[in-house]
Amino acid sequence: MNGLLTKKEAGNLGWGLVFVSPWLAGLILFAAYPLLASLYYSFTDFSVLLPPVNVGLLNYRFLFQDDLFWTSMKNTVLFATMSVPLTLGLSLLAAMLLNNRLRMQGTFRAIYFLPSLVPLVPLAILWSWMFNSNCGLINAIIGPPLRSMGIEPPNWLEAAGWTKPALVFTKIWGIGGAMVIFLAALQEAPEHLYESADLDGAGAWRKFLSITLPFISPALYFNLIIGIIASLQTFALPYVMMGRGPSDSTYFLTMYIYDQGFKYLNMGYACAMAWIMFLIILILTLIASRISSRFVFYGEEKT
Repeated sequence: MNGLLTKKEAGNLGWGLVFVSPWLAGLILFAAYPLLASLYYSFTDFSVLLPPVNVGLLNYRFLFQDDLFWTSMKNTVLFATMSVPLTLGLSLLAAMLLNNRLRMQGTFRAIYFLPSLVPLVPLAILWSWMFNSNCGLINAIIGPPLRSMGIEPPNWLEAAGWTKPALVFTKIWGIGGAMVIFLAALQEAPEHLYESADLDGAGAWRKFLSITLPFISPALYFNLIIGIIASLQTFALPYVMMGRGPSDSTYFLTMYIYDQGFKYLNMGYACAMAWIMFLIILILTLIASRISSRFVFYGEEKT
């Protein structure tokens, strides 16, 4: 009553802190300290091998005058703009198809989900072989029909205009994680609402807009935020498949940060770019949250 802990409560609190202390230590050592250190280094000239020298806002001023920074930013935004809507739409479509009652339903769900478990480096190597313009499987399939119409198949990895679509197609291979989340959300929709809609003569599109979409809106919002973050932070796929690509077409911001920090040892400049990326992701997340607040329904609101 007086706001003080009893001896038993204090003991429970002490034991609780003991049990969570490994997690707290990991959070401080591997998350909080690197985050604050990178913010400090972003205002310094730090070559890793020598002590950091404070330069104020010089890294940020130079960043906005760096043509390669804007090129990598443009590539990153274009890739995210292409990949996020496509992966969201296809993962939702796959989830809706697999939500129907059919034979070997569990097998089909596993088949669609398993590709998302493949590590990114082997996945990038596999798809770089498939997109090979000379002996790749994709051009071997689409090449004859296109040549019969007088069209040469794309040079996926050599032509600057085709590198980003190739990366988007590769990313679609891993929609299983988002599909599972959508599938779990679809199973929450009560059947009696669909039955009532059938009695009222509602079509499939009306049922999707009025019943399905509100019930899966939290999952849609979650997958949207994760998709934005993952797309803006993509690194392994372009780095392994093409490097910078023809005309720097696949030189993303994460790759530029990596090169500046670990290849050229400009760690202060790399930290400045990393914080710019953090602010961009934060702003996009806040915008998505503000917009989605009018369209995402939870709990009782759905009914």
